[in-house]
Amino acid sequence: MTQDRSATADETAGPVLPAPRTPSPREAPALNWGVIAPGGIAGYFTEALQKYTRQKVVAVGSRDAERARAFADRFGIPAAYGSYAGLVQDSQVDIVYVASPHSGHFEHAMQAIEAGRHVLVEKAFTRNAREAEQLIEAARKRGVFLMEAMWTRFLPHIDVVRQALASGLLGEVHTVMADHGQRMDPDPSHRLFAPELAGGALLDLGVYPVSFASMVLGPLTSVTAVGTKTFTGVDGQASIVVTAGSGAHGVLNTTLFARTPTTASISGTHARLEIDSPFYGSAGVRLIGRDNRLLDTFVPSQRDGGLCYQAAEAARCISAGRLESELMPLAESLAVMHALDDVRRDLEVVFPGE
Repeated sequence: MTQDRSATADETAGPVLPAPRTPSPREAPALNWGVIAPGGIAGYFTEALQKYTRQKVVAVGSRDAERARAFADRFGIPAAYGSYAGLVQDSQVDIVYVASPHSGHFEHAMQAIEAGRHVLVEKAFTRNAREAEQLIEAARKRGVFLMEAMWTRFLPHIDVVRQALASGLLGEVHTVMADHGQRMDPDPSHRLFAPELAGGALLDLGVYPVSFASMVLGPLTSVTAVGTKTFTGVDGQASIVVTAGSGAHGVLNTTLFARTPTTASISGTHARLEIDSPFYGSAGVRLIGRDNRLLDTFVPSQRDGGLCYQAAEAARCISAGRLESELMPLAESLAVMHALDDVRRDLEVVFPGE
C-alpha cells in the first residue's frame, strides 16, 4: 500500500522525513479469527479485516446468543456462539480478538490462552499490571502469541516517527506532548462511567498518550498525575507528567469532559515532529526546524480501516512462529499498565474487585 509523501521544500535544502516501511495489510498471511464480545469496536475491527485484509473472521462469541447471531449475520460469519467458552474451543479459530470492556480483558484472554488460541486483546491491555503480568506468563507457558491491540503502533505514520527518532533527525528529545479527550454525556449506564466495567478516561482514552510517550521516550522512570473524578467515582480527567531516564518529559492529558485537539508533538534539540489529529489514527506528520520553519510533511494515503494493520502484524508474527510483536512488545504493554496504575493511584481510583 503506497503512502504519499509531500515535501514542502526541495529535499536537498534540508532534513526530510523518511518514507514508511509498513507492509500492506493485504499481504499478511490469512488466519481464521474469532471475535469475543460483538460490540462497537468489534464491528469496526471486523469491517476493517474484511475490507482491507485476507484475514477471515470465522466465529463470534457473546453471552447473548441472539446478539452473536445478529453480528454473524451482519458480517457473514459462519459460526456464532452464545458463550465465550464455545468460541475459544472452536478448532477452526487460530486467533481470538478480545473486544470486551476492560473489566473482561483478563478473564476472556485467559480463556483463549488456556484453550491454546493466539490472542489479540484490546487496549488497555488489562485493568492493572498484575493482571497483565499473569496473562503474559500464561501465554508464554502455553506457547501462544499474545499482543495488546494498540492499533496506533502499527500505522504507517508511526513508522515514520520511529525512523525519525532512530536516525537522530530530531536531535536529543526533551519534550513529548499528547492528549486525548472526548466529550461524553454523563450516563451511569455507559461503560465509561461504570466502575464495575473499569470505566473512566484513562484506560479508554488516556492509554493512547501514555503508550505514545512510552514508545518515544523508552522506560518511564516517574509518573505523576492530578485529576478529577466523575459522579460515579471513575477518573474523568487526568493531567499526567512522565519522565524518562534521559531526563526528557512527557506532558499528557485525557478527559471525558471535553473534546480536545487529540494531537501530539515530539520536540528535540534539532527539530520537532507535529502529528495531526487524531495522532493515534492515520495522521499526517510535519517536521519543523529549530527556526520554526516547515521542513517536510508526510500525508497518509489511507485514513480508514486503521485497525487492519494490527491484525496484519499479528498474522505475520504468528506465521513466522513469533510469540510477540517487536512493535508492541509484551514487556512494554506491562510497563504501560504500571504507568496507568501509578496514575490511578494518584487519582485514588480503584475498581471493584481489584
